[in-house]
Amino acid sequence: MSITIRQAQPQDAHAVVPLIIDAIGDIANRLTGEQTAKAVEQELTVLFKREDNRHSYLNTFVAVENGQVLGTLVYYNGVEAIHMDANLVKWLEEKNAPSIIIDKEAHEDEYYIDTICVAPEARGKGIGTLLLQFAIEETQKRGYTKLSLNVETEKEDARRLYERMGFVTTEPWSIIDEPFHHMVKQF
Repeated sequence: MSITIRQAQPQDAHAVVPLIIDAIGDIANRLTGEQTAKAVEQELTVLFKREDNRHSYLNTFVAVENGQVLGTLVYYNGVEAIHMDANLVKWLEEKNAPSIIIDKEAHEDEYYIDTICVAPEARGKGIGTLLLQFAIEETQKRGYTKLSLNVETEKEDARRLYERMGFVTTEPWSIIDEPFHHMVKQF
């Protein structure tokens, strides 16, 4: 298995957007202002191809084998999140979608893993671990001392994986009134 991780490109949308939706579920509806699966996918594709929001290709990396995207990582710093969220709110207003309050997901001194997802046919092959390791190394290269993520409280297997990778639960967190563990790896 020869998997490479690279920066996503706009043309990766067809493979990446379904993975993001798989990972974030109903949150995708709120972020796009849409309700039907088709409309959510279309609008998240628009966001992916833009350069000014959390789910932009510029904040996304893909795990690829033989030209096929097998996993994705959406990743940015806490300071950028504030500006990207303001851009998203403005975009939603411009399309007359319901306004939303976007919960803070990371502290400003952290690099943050927003989304990590492996394609169903590629799960159990260590691709998620490769993406996590990539995020750890990339965070250090960028000069940050903290990498964070939020994991739903009921996802114990995921929490254990993150703990094995050196993440520690630092505080309870709430995103859209749902409970999460805020986990941080310090360097």
